[in-house]
Amino acid sequence: QVQLVESGGGLVQAGGSLRLSCAASGRTLSTYAMGWFRQAPGKEREFVAAISSSGGFTHYADSVKGRFTISRDNAKNTVYLQMNSLKPEDTAVYSCATKRVFVAAWVGSTYELWGQGTQVTVSS
Repeated sequence: QVQLVESGGGLVQAGGSLRLSCAASGRTLSTYAMGWFRQAPGKEREFVAAISSSGGFTHYADSVKGRFTISRDNAKNTVYLQMNSLKPEDTAVYSCATKRVFVAAWVGSTYELWGQGTQVTVSS
């Protein structure tokens, strides 16, 4: 069974950092583009960042540019989201997802497989 499992979420004070991980089982991620999305209570799902299968291309939402970094280790079949200078408005459930090609990476409906998500809470 193919699964994506996120980890690394938690409670952090504003200005702090967290690193999220997305590990895959049953699928080799090296041939897939990956994305991170988030959803806060009462809000729509929001694109955060995406990375191409090789890691050579990345794309970020304006709201996280300069603070978050997406990366991947294909040998470990894992994708990461390093989040620095966290703000209370970053509080959300963060989910990773896979897609075949790095096109329209900000569009959630183009992704084919999703993880369950991990909660990130930033206190002020």
